[in-house]
Amino acid sequence: MIIEKQEDYSIDYAVLPENLRPVAEEAQKFIQTRNLYHSAIKEVSTKLEILDDEFHVRNDHNPIHHMESRVKSVKSMLEKIQRKGWEVSAENMEKITDIAGIRVICNYLDDVYKISEMLLRQNDIELVQEKDYIQNPKESGYRSLHLVVLVPVFLADRTERVPVEIQIRTVAMDTWASLEHEIKYKNDNEISPEAAEELKKCAEEMAQIDDRMLNIHKSCI
Repeated sequence: MIIEKQEDYSIDYAVLPENLRPVAEEAQKFIQTRNLYHSAIKEVSTKLEILDDEFHVRNDHNPIHHMESRVKSVKSMLEKIQRKGWEVSAENMEKITDIAGIRVICNYLDDVYKISEMLLRQNDIELVQEKDYIQNPKESGYRSLHLVVLVPVFLADRTERVPVEIQIRTVAMDTWASLEHEIKYKNDNEISPEAAEELKKCAEEMAQIDDRMLNIHKSCI
């Protein structure tokens, strides 16, 4: 067993000057709301792990290669609120749908849609938005299935339905997206038209590899 020491995020208002207490109260709300999104990620991650395990028992195949998750930092959330021209508050923070994000990396193209179908079949998961960038890739060549779902988080005194963004993609799609992000990041998001065209061609070639690998997989079942 690993015993993890939890950080203390509570604020002792008694030691604060009177003029700072409203600011501290708002900061505490931000921390509590962010913790709620952490809990939502745990809920969805557990559901996905169970589905992956069940699929393996039934079909001798794990559709999920691995998963990654993140909760936006308070700094990132504040920047997004300000970009949208909203007042900075915990209430407006809750309007952002991609605070909690899970990236699900699948072995084969079919697995992407199997995972999505199995997850959305659960009656406590509510689909808010779906964007299929596999069937309709972005201009850059980016491919992935994006879902925004509401998941219940059961707290001591209430149940909150919290949005979680889920990106489901294959290993090949994730490799391309990671390298494209690195290239753009190192070049301050500015690359030449020639480089952009080459990246798009790479995405198309990797999509063809996905199709070929799926066909090989099916022929070996």
